Amino acid sequence: MKRSEINSLIHHAEDFFSEYKWRLPAWGYWTPQEWSKDPKATEKIRSTMLGWDLTDFGLGDFSKRGLLLFTVRNGSPDNRDDKPYAEKIMIVRDRQETPWHFHWEKVEDIINRGGGTLVLELNDADRETERLTERSFTVEIDGIPRRCNAGERVELSPGESITLPAYLYHRFWAEDGVCLVGEVSKVNDDNKDNRFLDELGRFPTIEEDEAPYRLLVSDYTGL
Repeated sequence: MKRSEINSLIHHAEDFFSEYKWRLPAWGYWTPQEWSKDPKATEKIRSTMLGWDLTDFGLGDFSKRGLLLFTVRNGSPDNRDDKPYAEKIMIVRDRQETPWHFHWEKVEDIINRGGGTLVLELNDADRETERLTERSFTVEIDGIPRRCNAGERVELSPGESITLPAYLYHRFWAEDGVCLVGEVSKVNDDNKDNRFLDELGRFPTIEEDEAPYRLLVSDYTGL
C-alpha cells in the first residue's frame, strides 16, 4: 500500500470516529515527531502494539479485502501476569471483507457499535488439520446461545454482539453502510495468534511516497 493511501484512510477514520463521538487516547493523535521525543516512555504502548493498524492482507485491494483498526488496550502475550484482555475499535466498510481466519488462543466479542449491518460467516475448524469442517457449533449472541450450521451467516445490527471462541473460523464485512465495530477479547497477539485459511499477510508492505501522518504499529520498529 502507498503511504499516501494509508494517510488518507487514517484522516477519514479520525473523522468517522468523531462522528460517533469515539475519542482515542491522546497519543492516538500524535505526529511521528512526537513519538520520537521519548521512546522510553512509550515502550509499553509499542511492545503491546497499541495504536493505528491497517492491512490489505497482502492482496493489494484494500477496499475489497482490508481492515482499519485501533488497538486501545492490550496485555503482553509474553507476560501472563499483565492485563489479560484487549480492546479494539475498527472501521469495516460496506462489502469490505476480512478473510477467513481463527485464533488458537484468543476468545473475542465482536460488537456492532454503529452504522450498517455487520455480517459474519462462521465455520468450525478441525483441531488437527485446521481446515473447515461440516460440524455444527454454538455461539453466543449477546449472551444468548445460538446453534449454527457450517458456513452460517450471522447479521449484527448496531448494539448487537457475538462471542467467538478459539478455533472458530470467521470472516466478516459490512452491509447497508460502514460499520463502527468494537472488539473485546483475551490478550491479542497479531504476530502469533492469527490462522488464515489461505496464506495471507497480516501487515501491509508500504511504499513510502510521502511522510506518515500517524504511525502504524508496524512503524514502531523504526523508533
